[in-house]
Amino acid sequence: MSIKRRTLLSAGAAVGTLLLVRPARAQAGDLASAIKAATSGAPVQRGRVKLDIAPLVENGNTVPITVHVTSPMTAADHVLAITVLNEKNPQRDVITCRLGPRAGRADISARIRLATSQQLVAIAQMSDGSFWSDTVDVIVTLAACIETP
Repeated sequence: MSIKRRTLLSAGAAVGTLLLVRPARAQAGDLASAIKAATSGAPVQRGRVKLDIAPLVENGNTVPITVHVTSPMTAADHVLAITVLNEKNPQRDVITCRLGPRAGRADISARIRLATSQQLVAIAQMSDGSFWSDTVDVIVTLAACIETP
């Protein structure tokens, strides 16, 4: 049985296309490296940040979250950035917001997608160079962001 060159090239192109189109999957254990990348390796302290999300989520397609950072938001002491990272979504970065003293309050709210039950981390970068965080474990009953085989 001989295989025609055209058939072989078509099969190779199909496999190559599948490899290119397939979204990247996050690896377990990459959350620590994502935190390290977000903070440029600086130490992260617990406190000053409150990540508000329901601990049990019925549908991962639209999950409301709120991040509040305790800060006077003055020129001398304010929040520079708020970053929310996740453990198991295909992309680690959920939200990155840049703020300044004229923001008034360091509060953000959004709706996100969660692939499955996982841990979320909110990190706030302060004007003095310190990083503060809060971590929440979330259980998702109906997952989003995942491929079906």
